[in-house]
Amino acid sequence: MSRGFLIVLAALALAFAVITGLAVHNGVLGGAQQQSATIGGPFHLVTQAGRPADEKLLKGKWSAVFFGYTNCPDACPTTLFALGEAEKLLGPKAADFQTVFISVDPTRDTAPKIASYLSNTAFPRRSIGLTGSEAQVGAAAKAYKVFFQKAGEGPDYAVNHSTFTYLMTPRGRFACVIPFNASPQEIAGHVEKAMAQGDGAQSC
Repeated sequence: MSRGFLIVLAALALAFAVITGLAVHNGVLGGAQQQSATIGGPFHLVTQAGRPADEKLLKGKWSAVFFGYTNCPDACPTTLFALGEAEKLLGPKAADFQTVFISVDPTRDTAPKIASYLSNTAFPRRSIGLTGSEAQVGAAAKAYKVFFQKAGEGPDYAVNHSTFTYLMTPRGRFACVIPFNASPQEIAGHVEKAMAQGDGAQSC
């Protein structure tokens, strides 16, 4: 094995170690406890009823937090439909579960529009819709590590956004990520697994 090859190999190993260290430091490769400290936090928004709301609305219930918008053509209705079906599958446990839908399109998504959108009987019965100013929505998205970006011009623009659902404990802390396209059965299973661990759950 040549000396030059060994030097390159050592350099690659060092680079990998540095990258891994940074990832662990930032919670990307850390355990659930590290990740829980990086997802979620304070926010100040308005409910679909027009009332001020902050992170306290997560307290006391298991919350499926999803960022989307009412003009979303596919990911949002698909996710909300799955959450609605999962809510039914939870049976009596659904009394301790809520869906929190946070708009990433505050320009168009007024409180009344979100209220109308969430009234769809296929969506979760126990749901809270939130909107606010661009700054308020941006701060909430940042707290939850959610990406969103306007795409296109004119009144029919789209908004590209993250499609994960975050399950938060009744303490308002992060438990786990529910992936996009999870079936209602899978979602209900994740929620029940977290519930079984109690309010301090760090996985599902």
